[in-house]
Amino acid sequence: MTDRATRHLSARPTTALTIAVCAEAALLAFLTITTGLGAHGWTAAALYTLSATALLGAALRHYHHRPLGPADLVTSARVVLIGAVTALVADGDHTWALVAVAVPAMALDALDGLVARGTRTCSDFGARFDIEADAFLILVLSVQVAQDLGPWVLAIGAMRYLFGAATLVLPRLRGPLPPGRGRKTVAAAQPIVLTVAVSGILPPPATTITVAAALTALLWSFTRDVAGLWRPRPPRAATTEGS
Repeated sequence: MTDRATRHLSARPTTALTIAVCAEAALLAFLTITTGLGAHGWTAAALYTLSATALLGAALRHYHHRPLGPADLVTSARVVLIGAVTALVADGDHTWALVAVAVPAMALDALDGLVARGTRTCSDFGARFDIEADAFLILVLSVQVAQDLGPWVLAIGAMRYLFGAATLVLPRLRGPLPPGRGRKTVAAAQPIVLTVAVSGILPPPATTITVAAALTALLWSFTRDVAGLWRPRPPRAATTEGS
């Protein structure tokens, strides 16, 4: 795709945010009509929207990122769906509506990376935007599943945020992580497993075992990454003049 075509598919942050807020309101109105979404759901969605807008604005300033590229717009659409997931979890008793919204949110997670690579618009901002959207979806779904399986499920949703808190006091954990297919696979499996658990399509013992396996894999992934970051890095070889 040419740079000119990519620019046509980009949007100013204020425009993208306005569209996203309007889309969120429209989706919530639809859910109100079809599922009886109530005041708790609307309140949670309003707090989510305000927080997401503020955090996105801060991130754009931090990364000096002006227009939102095509992949960022896909992630923005996912953020809107995650807002609806948040509303449905807060409101309670909306199992199949929750599944119906969570599934396309996960599908868009696979799409935004493809769009970024296809349009050659990969960026540090886009990667962080994607990660944080994933993390919050996992957190909200873990809250829903914990209501049936117990509070231990919340460890799945809290893991990303605990790691982020650890980096504030342990600078060694702020280093870059090498690309890893295992890490991506484990991360991608979490919302899928949690959505299956929400749906109730598996027998209760199988649901518990599946969610426990997902948590075990996540603990392994984070432990491996922490160990890799904590390991002393070899000193850089000294360069000689004229080399």
